Amino acid sequence: MRELDGRVALVTGSTRGIGRAIAGVLAREGARVAVTGRTRETAERVAGELGEGAFGLALEVSEAASVAAAVKAVCETWGGIDILVNNAGITRDNLAMRMKLEEWQAVLDANLTGAFLCAKECLRPMMKARRGAIINISSVVGGLGNPGQANYCAAKAGLEGLTRSLAREYANRNIRVNAVAPGFIATDMTDALGDKAREALEGQIPLARLGTPQDVAEVVSFLASDRASYITGHVVQVNGGMYMG
Repeated sequence: MRELDGRVALVTGSTRGIGRAIAGVLAREGARVAVTGRTRETAERVAGELGEGAFGLALEVSEAASVAAAVKAVCETWGGIDILVNNAGITRDNLAMRMKLEEWQAVLDANLTGAFLCAKECLRPMMKARRGAIINISSVVGGLGNPGQANYCAAKAGLEGLTRSLAREYANRNIRVNAVAPGFIATDMTDALGDKAREALEGQIPLARLGTPQDVAEVVSFLASDRASYITGHVVQVNGGMYMG
């Protein structure tokens, strides 16, 4: 028996990258997975790759009505939600003096408010079932800071605060809330870097390599499982040692 057999998972932003890897690992461990993305067609394609225990939904996490509709669809299809992974997010990088208010607000809306809206909706079926696991995908820069990313860093730091607050509020309902903070992860963007730029990145990491989406996904799967039944309110750093705070 796989450790997530019978569980229902909603993974936001799960059509590519880290989110896609998370959806794949949760499905591998037996969860039925709701894959979400900006378009239903893309989400359905990825869900089809995961097998019969998955389906795809369009979801705009910063819009309350879209979040409510998605959670309702999952609950009507599978009877509830046991696992929420708040992975969806965007960047709008700029130096603070040049950052437009729209750039600031868009990142806060998608990366922080979106996670709050998804958690708020998923808490209802979790409270009814008296169990649940929420995993928020933060970032190493939420603790380190990063030039040109004041909006993104603020959103991720806020997400870690949200994680701790929700963990305290809902622990008595057996709902655990944790965060995972990836460091530099190999993606299409890093694949396009030249050798010198990649070496410069790796030089900041004690383990001397970029992480992979799978590295992050395996930690998320652990936090979603009963093996992590006594862990809540924690931020797990998955960064190869570049930040140990």
